[in-house]
Amino acid sequence: MKAVRGLSLAVAMLACAPLPQTGDVIPGSGGTSAAITPADLSVRMYAFAHDSMMGREAATEGGLKTARYLAAEAARMGLEPAGDGGTFYQLVPLTQRGYDESRQITVDGQPLTIWAEYIPRDVGTTPRSLDGSTAIYGGNWGDTASLISREQAAGKVVVIMPAPGGQGLAGLPTRAAVAARFPNAAAIAVGGLERLPASTIAALREGRPGLPRPEGPAPESPLYMYVSAEGLRKLLGADPAGLTPGHVGRPVSGQPAFGQMPLPIPTYNVVAKIRGSDPALAGQYVAFGAHSDHVGTGRAVDHDSLRAYNMVFRRGGAGPATARVSPEGMQRMRAILDSLRATRPMRLDSIYNGADDDASGSVGLLEIAEAFAAQPVKPKRSLIFVWHMAEEMGLIGARWFTTNSTVPRDSIITAIVVDMIGRGTAADAEDGGPNYLQVLGSGRRSSELDATVNAVAARPAFNWQLDRSFDAPGHPERFFCRSDHYMYARFGIPVAFFHTGSHVDYHMVTDEAQYIDFDKLSKVSNFMKVLGENIADRDRPFVLDKPAPDPNAACRQ
Repeated sequence: MKAVRGLSLAVAMLACAPLPQTGDVIPGSGGTSAAITPADLSVRMYAFAHDSMMGREAATEGGLKTARYLAAEAARMGLEPAGDGGTFYQLVPLTQRGYDESRQITVDGQPLTIWAEYIPRDVGTTPRSLDGSTAIYGGNWGDTASLISREQAAGKVVVIMPAPGGQGLAGLPTRAAVAARFPNAAAIAVGGLERLPASTIAALREGRPGLPRPEGPAPESPLYMYVSAEGLRKLLGADPAGLTPGHVGRPVSGQPAFGQMPLPIPTYNVVAKIRGSDPALAGQYVAFGAHSDHVGTGRAVDHDSLRAYNMVFRRGGAGPATARVSPEGMQRMRAILDSLRATRPMRLDSIYNGADDDASGSVGLLEIAEAFAAQPVKPKRSLIFVWHMAEEMGLIGARWFTTNSTVPRDSIITAIVVDMIGRGTAADAEDGGPNYLQVLGSGRRSSELDATVNAVAARPAFNWQLDRSFDAPGHPERFFCRSDHYMYARFGIPVAFFHTGSHVDYHMVTDEAQYIDFDKLSKVSNFMKVLGENIADRDRPFVLDKPAPDPNAACRQ
């Protein structure tokens, strides 16, 4: 990005974005029944997680096609629009934020070369001016005892060398830790740019999508940048390997800045409602939520080889490795791959279909909405269905909806949110099976909601073995903070979040419809409907006997 655009221009351009047309829908939509069945969910899944959806990434043609499909289905089922301006669409005003390349950084009057000698990292704040500053060698992060003091770093461009060894971003110092050590620096220059893979450099250069920054001054912080060996020599006047911490380098100047521009393809939440049957309670809502996006496309890989590898070494898919590569493991992997090769030839795959994550939740919500729409007598309270976009970019669609709710936010008495509800079999997890279901958040705001979840889960039709372990305070996976339900919970809305667990295909191109357990998905969807109806027909909202979090504070697991 070469020019900083004002926020007012970004919002104005987004406001003019045309609404997607609902006529261009996916083959396979329609033809489902009022009942929530494995067959109907399969029809929807194979349409929604189809390759033609291009991975459903926000701000792409695939994301637009996703919104069109959901809105067309909501209209076909007779749901009421609950988005912007009487439509099913709520515009999520994503912008692309990136470094303003016109803002040169100079060392002793000579410019550093952007993207070659230094790469700035956007941390969401306003970088401090570098005018009048001087470079100083802060030390090697592998020897924290020798690092310069906070006082020595104040107002300086602090050069930090990474610990020896290590590759990629993970081999460099943690940004948050370095920034916390030197909060008063003018800038922090971390050596080791050469360690970054091309994909990371491309991502940093492209910038990141997000919601528009508010007008007016933002908090200041040191500019954080990765610097090449040549850039370090320019800053310090010598190779840092021969320097001691505290060495004063050359004068630095510049006014670094990040700007934002609207993305060329707009992004939409899809929002629909069913009006409650009791006039006295119809102004209150039970919300059902799922995210409709995934992560788009990537480099083509052999589908079956990747899956065989993950089945042995990465049981959590994109999560951490679960076993070390060994000759025995490679032999098991080869046996799995040979069995797959016996049934089909090699196939290259580059589309992250996101069948479980979260096509499962999205099609589950469609089936629940269709079942409610077909009922002659609707629940007493109204129901609102929200398919959030840009969850994979940081819960952005849910943040936008809950901050700018299309119904009064305090009228939402409970939110039932799901993400990845189509797996959880014994093949996926050691304790998995047809009755395995994770629940998070249901007791964090209201003990009554938690009791209701337990009571409905214990019914013979469900007999869920509820796993609450991931809801534990401080759990390292931080699931409570990692999906859309938290955007409701931060405002004090009681939430119940359901999940059937991770698996070998999580955030992999192998997360496809063929691996979904449609019986399980049907059971979870039916459970959500019964639970939602139970809540919607209560004589009063739940007692809120637990404290609400600060909506502007960081999430605490």
